[in-house]
Amino acid sequence: MSDNLNKTNTEYDENQIQVLEGLEAVRKRPGMYIGSTGPKGLHHLVYEIVDNAIDEALAGYCDEITVDILPGDIISVTDNGRGIPTGIHPKEGISAATVVYTILHAGGKFGGGGYKVAGGLHGVGASVVNALSQWLELTVMDGENVHFQRFEKGGHYDEPLKVIGKTTKTGTSVKFKADPTIFTETTVYDYEILLTRLREQAFLNAGVRIVFSDLRDEENTRSEVLHYEGGIREFVYHIHKVKGVAPLSDKIIYLYGSKGDSTAEIALQWNDSYNEDIRSFANNIHTPDGGSHENGFKNALTKVINEYGKKFGLIKDNADKLIGDDVREGLTAIISVKLTNCEFEGQTKGRLGNPEVRPLVEDIVTEKLMCFLEENPEEARAIFEKSVNAQKAREAAKKARETARRKSAMDSASLPGKLTDCYEHDIELTEIYIVEGDSAGGSAKQGRDGRYQAILPLWGKMLNVEKARLEKVYGNEKLMPVVAALGTSIGEDFNIEKLRYGKVIIMADADVDGLHIRTLLLTFFFRYMRQLITNGNVYIAQPPLFKVSKKKGKKEIAKYAFSDEERDKYMVELSADGDKINVQRYKGLGEMDPEQLWETTMNPETRTMLKVNIEDAVRADEIFTVLMGDNVEPRKEFIEKNARFVQQLDI
Repeated sequence: MSDNLNKTNTEYDENQIQVLEGLEAVRKRPGMYIGSTGPKGLHHLVYEIVDNAIDEALAGYCDEITVDILPGDIISVTDNGRGIPTGIHPKEGISAATVVYTILHAGGKFGGGGYKVAGGLHGVGASVVNALSQWLELTVMDGENVHFQRFEKGGHYDEPLKVIGKTTKTGTSVKFKADPTIFTETTVYDYEILLTRLREQAFLNAGVRIVFSDLRDEENTRSEVLHYEGGIREFVYHIHKVKGVAPLSDKIIYLYGSKGDSTAEIALQWNDSYNEDIRSFANNIHTPDGGSHENGFKNALTKVINEYGKKFGLIKDNADKLIGDDVREGLTAIISVKLTNCEFEGQTKGRLGNPEVRPLVEDIVTEKLMCFLEENPEEARAIFEKSVNAQKAREAAKKARETARRKSAMDSASLPGKLTDCYEHDIELTEIYIVEGDSAGGSAKQGRDGRYQAILPLWGKMLNVEKARLEKVYGNEKLMPVVAALGTSIGEDFNIEKLRYGKVIIMADADVDGLHIRTLLLTFFFRYMRQLITNGNVYIAQPPLFKVSKKKGKKEIAKYAFSDEERDKYMVELSADGDKINVQRYKGLGEMDPEQLWETTMNPETRTMLKVNIEDAVRADEIFTVLMGDNVEPRKEFIEKNARFVQQLDI
């Protein structure tokens, strides 16, 4: 059998082997260096330059960093560190500062003595930002002279670094404009995204003062001074304030220790919620996938709480022993380690691999947390009781799960009665619409393509899982049909391999009740079936808001609008001949007949859907807690802050 149909017609010899010079490789494959060329990659440019300034702070030479978003979405970052060395590099024959900004893997973080601890270990940050900028201007102050160099079109320069003035100050200033030919989706920075990252850096580096300003709009400038002498203790306080959860006590536990050149500090406090929030960092770099430092913390924490219980007669035998999930319920913790050589796993540095960090963290927690508990019996008792209550809830959830299994509610062979299933079984093709209300469910059943589209109607508001433990979910008449239909189970039993549909589509009315149901379902997926979201299986249907139509003889000409602007556009188009037009505002899915619902919302060739993803799991966790938690004040603040972005005021 021949594969000639798959072969290219071009020659493949020595002439096809390309060598990309300088920074061309970065421009050719930017995703290899910054993850993507979307908004996440755009903001990553700022992080790289700020991280260099933070490294100066870690070395003890910088205590103030200024970050500005200038008109035109130009970024300016200035620090009062030592300034990049400007002397001629012995090997390259050009200024060392030029080397840093034009040659990959060049910098003072490879053991040359410039930095003991640094986040930017690959030496690509400055040069990558230069490569992906339309232009970049570098200013270095060495206490005597002001040095300047301008780069254009991805790091090219006409003039070498030159002296443009005198100064008694030291530091580095970088100003750059992201290249729109690289960042084709957007070159507009999100103030809140940058603020969150910069505030995080200020917490992790106690005493460093970061001044962040948005100067793009002269009439609406914004500025924040981020300066926290309390460091990660204030980080924990901030998280609880933002989420609106109440701590079990006023004391934030702080643990610190070192071994050789490695240090670890931990701040922790329990609150009245049911969710844990552990954020770990290595050399100021967030490690969302954990690693040796986080594993050491979790292991020692469980061990200490159990030993405390045994020591004071609160745990009598192994049957009373607490597990990790018990002791971490409602826990907020920040783990920050500083190392000479970080070993990150994966291109995105998501997990710390250094094995020597685990015993360092374990020893600190084991020794110093036990001391805190013994010296603070009131706080210790509250923490232990919280853990015991979590244990009881876990056991209750286990019984509820077993009961549900006996009733076959979790068995995919016993599907919900209201589910109208599809015939296809290949999850690459199948999709399930979770539809609000029996009326809309009826239209969806009649309008669907039965080969691959399943319909599950829901009615009434479901349980808000943000305010309930797992045992309340089992047996819930609104949520368990969803679990049974999807086939994956929930919580620790969740198994993505058992998912019955490739697309899980939430289809609710475009009114307040519909939006509430959508939010409740998303909260449920986020808390108990999160991999559905991270795996890209969850979607939100976008039914039209308006039907704009006119009569042409006996025939109706109709267009469906998904926004006010689109409605107005169709009104102009259809009334061009002087015809009378009719505008219908859809308040509910039930107002559409099956054909309309198929044409506008369910037909893959014509429908519009939003794919649910998590750009920032930490931020998502905070928002779900704020919007769906018990505390009203943070929710009120969130609504007031974001009210101006609301687009559907008439719902």
